[in-house]
Order: sequence, then C-alpha cells, then structure tokens
Amino acid sequence: MRPTLLIRWLLLTVALIAAGPLRAAQTILVWGDSLSAGYGVDSQRGWVRLLEQKLGTQADAALRGWTVVNGSVSGETTAGGLSRLPAALARHRPALVLIELGGNDGLRGLSLKAMRANLETMIALVRKAGATPLLFEMRIPSNYGQRVTERFQKAFAEVAEATGTKLVPFFLAPVADDRPKWFQDDGIHPNTAAQPLLLDAVWPQLVPVLRAPAASRAAAAP
Repeated sequence: MRPTLLIRWLLLTVALIAAGPLRAAQTILVWGDSLSAGYGVDSQRGWVRLLEQKLGTQADAALRGWTVVNGSVSGETTAGGLSRLPAALARHRPALVLIELGGNDGLRGLSLKAMRANLETMIALVRKAGATPLLFEMRIPSNYGQRVTERFQKAFAEVAEATGTKLVPFFLAPVADDRPKWFQDDGIHPNTAAQPLLLDAVWPQLVPVLRAPAASRAAAAP
C-alpha cells in the first residue's frame, strides 16, 4: 500500500473509532386515530411530524437514529387498529409502537371490555413482532358523565398494569383546559398551535425508551 493511501486508511479508521459503533436506523410506528393523524392540521405541522423533525436534530445518537412511520387513521377504533396492525408490523418491522387508540371507542359508546381486549391483543402482537409497545392514556369529555369518564380513563391504566406496558399520560392534558385557544371549532381536535405542546407532553415519556439499548427494551417485556 502506498504511503498516501496508508495515511488515508489510518485517518478513516481513527475517525470511525472516534465516532463509535454505527447504529442501524430503527423505526417508530405511531398507531393512532385523528389526534395523531393530524386531522385539520397541515401535514407538516402535526405532532408526529414534529417528532420526526425533532429526532433528526438531536445531538444524542441514540435519539437521532430513528425513522417515524405514521400509521394513524382518522376515526380509527381499537377494533380497526387491531385489524390493520399485523400487516403494518410485517411491513415496517418497528422497534417501538406508540398505541394511541381508544378515544373513538369512548366517543361512540363502544364496549370498554372489548376495547381493553383489543388493546391487550395489540400489545401482545407488538411484542410478538419483537417491538416495544407504549400505550397512550385516552380520555373522553366530561359531558359523558363522571362515572363513564372515570371508568374509561381507568381502563388504560388497567391494560398497562395487566400487560406490563409503559403508559403515556393523557397528552392532551396541557391544552384541554383552554379549548377556544388550542382546539379547532369542533372542540375535539387540537389545532396547529397546540401540536408542539402535544409533542412536549409525549417527549419526556419517549426519551428513556429511545435511549435504552434494544436488548433492554426487549427484556422489559413480560
């Protein structure tokens, strides 16, 4: 090997060692309803798109090496999400799946028992595919009555406990108390200005999971 080529090879080797081991890109699959699909919001300004952008600017390599796939569908129920999930897992092979479903079940007065069963089955499918699930707590408006709203909210904690799944607290909480400011005219869907606040509510729950080695995430599953 000529001296010049040898020097270049040595410099490249040193640079690679200093940079640390290369990390293959991994996928986050967001599996939600209109709140994550960005109903009524510019496609580039929904909280899921903002998450993808934020991950791309992180100095921490453990946070930067992620791809975000948004599989959310407006109007989706847990039954619909369950029916679509196997194909999405096979196609995208995610490392993490954020399950943000159940709101439409509550708004339509569907069975809580069926909703819990659907969520638990989705969590089981995610783990069977070698991915880590994160379950989002959902709520319904107070006009459904205190007993109904409390039972609905409690169902997510019950699923999380039964399956050993990390529960992300209700991510609309930062904006829920000022609907004229943060919501669209329907009073249900957050507006564009609210989207960064939704991401801010999810981010602290997500970062520790993203930073955890893949083996640790897999070991956390019961």
